[in-house]
Amino acid sequence: MAQATEAYGEWPLKRLMSEVVGSGPKSADDMDYDQAEEAFRRILDLEPDPTTLGAFWLANRWKRNEPEELAAFTDVMRESVRVAEPDCDPVDCGANYDGKHTSALLGVGAGVVAAAAGTPVVTHSGDHVPTQKATAYKHVLDELDVRTDLESEESAEMVDECGFGFYYQPNFNPRVHELHSHRDRMGVRTFVNTIETLANPANADVHLGSFYHLPFAKKVVDTFERSEQSLGRVLMFQGMEGYDDVRPGLTKVAEWDDGDFSDFEVQTGEYGMDFESEDLEVEDVEADSARITREVLSGERDDRFADAIALNAALRIYAREDADSIDAGLERAREVLESGEAEAVLEDLQAF
Repeated sequence: MAQATEAYGEWPLKRLMSEVVGSGPKSADDMDYDQAEEAFRRILDLEPDPTTLGAFWLANRWKRNEPEELAAFTDVMRESVRVAEPDCDPVDCGANYDGKHTSALLGVGAGVVAAAAGTPVVTHSGDHVPTQKATAYKHVLDELDVRTDLESEESAEMVDECGFGFYYQPNFNPRVHELHSHRDRMGVRTFVNTIETLANPANADVHLGSFYHLPFAKKVVDTFERSEQSLGRVLMFQGMEGYDDVRPGLTKVAEWDDGDFSDFEVQTGEYGMDFESEDLEVEDVEADSARITREVLSGERDDRFADAIALNAALRIYAREDADSIDAGLERAREVLESGEAEAVLEDLQAF
């Protein structure tokens, strides 16, 4: 048996590779909580040899991590997250940090509309995170002249003052940010891409996220249940490009409420989204997303993008149970767009 090290335990990554996760996608075993916890402590300390680290990440990608492992990774990560809780209890929107490259990013507009309707919203992202290094929340907010290089305490103040807040990964999750160059050299996604979206820097009680396939939503819920985080509610849906922008057409929605998991379908055409995903594509995702957001919030634009932003706002309102249905949330979202209240929130953010 390998000897325990003073700083860690008996499971260096090389041993985990040879005895647990590295024997191939069909024969590999899952780590237990303690093994996964030790592994990620070593990774965050930059202790493993880069070759071993890359092999470990790739082996976990092949075998696919289970909730027990993801919970351990998340709990270790959260130990160093600089949490700052706003006085309100916002909806946590942790979309894929590596961003979107084809369709408009609607989450900023949706979050602002939800905030105007009385549902505080928190977003968080990094800056061109591997592997896509595409457009994320930070980049659209930058284009809208909203400050993003905030310390956690400032982000919490932004939520309380404006109803919408942004947390910046290098400032609230610096140890994961330090893995950027290693992740970039991998060339493929790793489990870090999953757990960074679960960092919850505002300690929100409600998480809103997205998935490509329904089983992933159940895996995220099971991860939260096994982890040390204490959430009361999770809402996830089939997002465009894996982001937290609901796709037009038939959309699966997963809902977890204080221990009860269910799923249902939404026909987005019934809510004003009578168009295809391709109709939301743009040429310059950063600049066009910001321009579209500004035009929708100011009332200059009343088209498919306005409908999509309103519906995504409705899902945020419903997620926090500030409306008892998506229909009611959509009605409220359209009210604040028409009244100019949503535009006022953007102005508050720009002045913050």
